[in-house]
Amino acid sequence: MTVDRVGPAGRGATTIADRVVAKIAARAAREAIGRVPPGASGPQASVVVQRDSARVSVSLELGYPADLGRQCLAVRSRVIHRVRELAGMEVPEVAVHVERLHSPRTARESGGRKLR
Repeated sequence: MTVDRVGPAGRGATTIADRVVAKIAARAAREAIGRVPPGASGPQASVVVQRDSARVSVSLELGYPADLGRQCLAVRSRVIHRVRELAGMEVPEVAVHVERLHSPRTARESGGRKLR
């Protein structure tokens, strides 16, 4: 009996849905910032996937005072690493959008409500 060997190209391809890549990116952003400030929502991500690369946009809320530049750099680095590791995609761009800053002082003054 002869067994036909099919090469990798003939076996098909694995496709990872955009929403899965977005969940990986959001989770990576949360890992990078550590704890989410009280009253804040967790990071959200959207992606545009083209072949084996993903352009990522992350929206998040951060605690203040803090080194915001350092935190944004940590988010970018972690998202690039985790998407590459878990989805096998290159990430040429990570846009980090800080939607809101939370400080203990403003939380006390507003009675725990978010200020806009």
